Amino acid sequence: MGRTITPQDLWAMQRVGQPEHVPGTTSVVVPVVAYLEDGKPHSTIWQIDRAGNATRLTSQDRSSSAPTPSHDGSRIAFLGAQGDDPSQVFVMSLHGGEATKVTDLPLGASSVTWVPGDDSLIVTGPLFRDHPEPEATEAERDARKETTPPVVTEDRIYRHWKKWLAGARIDHLFRVDLTDGSTNHLTPGLDRLIGLEDVGDSITVTPDGRWVIFTLDDDPEPWEHLRFALHRIPVAGGDIERLVTGEAADQYRPRVSPDGSTLVYGVQYEDAYYADLVRIVSHHLPTATEEVLTANWDRSAGGWEFVGNDALVFHAEDQGHVRIFTIELDGGTPMPQTSTGSNHGPRVGVDCYWHRHESMAAPPEVAFTCGGHTTVISGFNAELLDELELRPAEEVRFTGAEGVQIQAFVVEPPRFDETKTWPLLHNVHGGPHNGVMDNWHWRWNPQVMAAAGYVVMSVNFHGSSSFGDAFTRSIRGRWGDQPAIDIEAATDHMLSLGYIDGDRMAIAGGSYGGYLVSWLTTLTDRYAASICHAGVTDLLGQYASDHTAGRDKAMGGLPWEDMDAVLRWSPMAHTHDIVTPTLVIHGELDYRVVITQGLSLYGLLKAKGVPARLVYYGNEGHWIEDRDNALHWWGEFLGWLERWLS
Repeated sequence: MGRTITPQDLWAMQRVGQPEHVPGTTSVVVPVVAYLEDGKPHSTIWQIDRAGNATRLTSQDRSSSAPTPSHDGSRIAFLGAQGDDPSQVFVMSLHGGEATKVTDLPLGASSVTWVPGDDSLIVTGPLFRDHPEPEATEAERDARKETTPPVVTEDRIYRHWKKWLAGARIDHLFRVDLTDGSTNHLTPGLDRLIGLEDVGDSITVTPDGRWVIFTLDDDPEPWEHLRFALHRIPVAGGDIERLVTGEAADQYRPRVSPDGSTLVYGVQYEDAYYADLVRIVSHHLPTATEEVLTANWDRSAGGWEFVGNDALVFHAEDQGHVRIFTIELDGGTPMPQTSTGSNHGPRVGVDCYWHRHESMAAPPEVAFTCGGHTTVISGFNAELLDELELRPAEEVRFTGAEGVQIQAFVVEPPRFDETKTWPLLHNVHGGPHNGVMDNWHWRWNPQVMAAAGYVVMSVNFHGSSSFGDAFTRSIRGRWGDQPAIDIEAATDHMLSLGYIDGDRMAIAGGSYGGYLVSWLTTLTDRYAASICHAGVTDLLGQYASDHTAGRDKAMGGLPWEDMDAVLRWSPMAHTHDIVTPTLVIHGELDYRVVITQGLSLYGLLKAKGVPARLVYYGNEGHWIEDRDNALHWWGEFLGWLERWLS
């Protein structure tokens, strides 16, 4: 019997990234992040074969990430950074030798893609919006070392998560010639976004090496709305052209078949609704004819790659799991290839699909799936995991709002004994249109929560993803309705089992999860404690958020047309009966749920005489990312529960 897991163990574990298949081999390259003694993350690149043999490829002198194998499997390109310098692109042989730096962009590089049949790379790297040339950005970079300029904007979209967009930087495209070392700027003067998150996922190069196909915001009102559509530009340089495709709100992740005849991409049809189903479109390049492959499938696809010229492999959330599916381009239903846990980022290997595999009881590792059988082959955390007692998550169902069967995961404490009584902790997910998957969470980790002696329940309430479009949409305009009923039904279900102590129950959540925690405290006093991390507490106040389009549909109305509809589901408008002791946690750099959301709740609770505690992080955003801050966060989180549930 092992020992219980601690927050320190989370940060001692190595974090396995996306494996990439090396053509012509039965191996992958994969980045693995470890946290050093000073708390800084350090990434190295490993090569792993089907037998599980692992070889470290990059030195400890620099942090190396995002490996991309060449088409002949002889080299990899990757992002490397040393000290405080920004990441640049390096290339190294897989047959031995040192890596060579091939870029020197003023603000670094953000992604790299090989050009087929040509000894060159397509690289993305940021430039300042007001200085959209490398030389001008370099001069501005040096000037900003001395002073921080004010931000002046008339843009509606001017921030994103914890970074500024107005007066800041956006990614550009460059071609790097590995033969002569030259760098050609492909997008001079660009002032539109090439994707918002993983920009490298938004780019591909056609198999003939002639065209870069990428997503680009081309909404008619720049920086008022975002509308990503597929464009192309010659690898050799030239004008940007919009591809002739079907109308959509957004288009994602272009990929071209090996024979160059078919382009596939993802599409969403509803503006300003991130949870709209992502459907896969097949676009015949010679004729520009299209077919939506997953038009009648009630799940969102992601991470698609070609399997030959006639099929795709991809992942999708499904009933609280992330599964790998395949689909033929000539039609049919997606076929599942995996079943248990969660499986991300499939890559086509020799007679198999490489991917990451994880669950609530096991952190991500490299795996491959052949014929429906999944084999985990890496063991970067095996030695540490052998010391720990981790309990598998139990999947349960119960009747929730509107008579619907609701799914949840329950993680019991080590050495759990159902003849005794235990405290209950609800781990309430955010979004709201995300879901709790059977995966490993590096921040809100149910194993660490359970190790402190709590039965931890994570509910996929109405509005959660992976249970169909209607279920996800059902809470729009009434955020606090069915989800609150579902959480209360979950509590009743657990109490009916006989081992939950009804006097020692707590609710904790972040983002929308913090909203639902706050909303529940306006409805009931049955919980002995609550924890609201980066929680939405005032719906009207969310117009200070980084993205405000679509708020009317989420909140139930526009404040200048129907303020009562907005206030109907806003916790700060219903605080008369709040008595639950509440821990409020917030980061100054949170531009999604701004700091005043947490401060308002804390200030009101203190004024009302309700026990409350504020934890403020001046250098964190929506998530707590710094190791030392995260360990402090866990101390506050578990300390608050111990204080009120002991």
